[in-house]
Amino acid sequence: MIKVDLITGFLGSGKTTFIKKYVRYLNSQGIKVCILENDYGAVNIDVALLEDIRSDLCGVEMIVGGDGKTAHQRRLKTKLITLAMSGYQRVIIEPSGIFDMDEFFDTLYESPLDNWYEIGSVIAIASADLEDNLSKESDYVLASEIADAGIVVLSKTEDVSDERVTKVKEHIRKALEGILVRRTDIFRSQEAFDNFFINKGSDELNDEDFKKIASAGFVHGDYEKRQLSDDKGYKSLYLFGVKLKKDELIENISKAIEDPECGHIIRIKGFAKIGDESDKGAESEGYTEINATRQKVTYNHVRGAQEVIIVIGEKLNTDMISKYFPTADFNELI
Repeated sequence: MIKVDLITGFLGSGKTTFIKKYVRYLNSQGIKVCILENDYGAVNIDVALLEDIRSDLCGVEMIVGGDGKTAHQRRLKTKLITLAMSGYQRVIIEPSGIFDMDEFFDTLYESPLDNWYEIGSVIAIASADLEDNLSKESDYVLASEIADAGIVVLSKTEDVSDERVTKVKEHIRKALEGILVRRTDIFRSQEAFDNFFINKGSDELNDEDFKKIASAGFVHGDYEKRQLSDDKGYKSLYLFGVKLKKDELIENISKAIEDPECGHIIRIKGFAKIGDESDKGAESEGYTEINATRQKVTYNHVRGAQEVIIVIGEKLNTDMISKYFPTADFNELI
């Protein structure tokens, strides 16, 4: 049977960074892996971010939706049937945005997939720099993506204190309790809850950690389902044709995130063609990869990419955001 792992996590938690490390571990064990990027949008930045680990032992595939749950689930099933014939021993699914966990379980239990696949681990990634004052809707998303996990990898712990780690874990506990998650395995004692987490940054994870993660399994964490409302829920804005100098782009991204009139921006990620024809040097020949949260903005030069930046958040104000990206064409996805 081919094991299928699901990697969940709140926006900006570091899922893609973790996947790269996890895949390298699995490949070192001789396991042929396919990463399946499962998105409701037409553009998936994370596929480009994973290109550097594509190899004979690692494939990267993508499915998209946007035309309803049934059509999206059908495409997921079709893609998994194809992958079953391709010699992979493990499939890692990274859903982007808001993801219905029931869709994952329902699809894997359908025929003929249940003849070829079994669920391996549901692995949740949570950031140790998680915001303290998340909205009720954000706390719901955070908890729902952890509810079925066999393990939580608490990322970015290298940047925070032990007290901060404890505070974030308690935030997660309250979020889970807030949606009435029924998990006696983690709530029976403080020790059991602490053992639900691996408190290490991506660079600190070792083979023993990854072995534990790969065998963590999952739990059907029954919880109270809610419908995210359109007026308060998440939106993604796709920005095409951003033309700014690198320093100006980074400055404007920070300003947009901090500007309350733009809405509550949680993450900005993507690729931009930097500069103009007068720019010289290697950087003028490629793109700048941007990955920004409310806590940190990082950037990296890459040779090849799709020129698009995605702004993700709640109650986004397109008119205000456009002031920071004056040349961009906007496409909105709820």
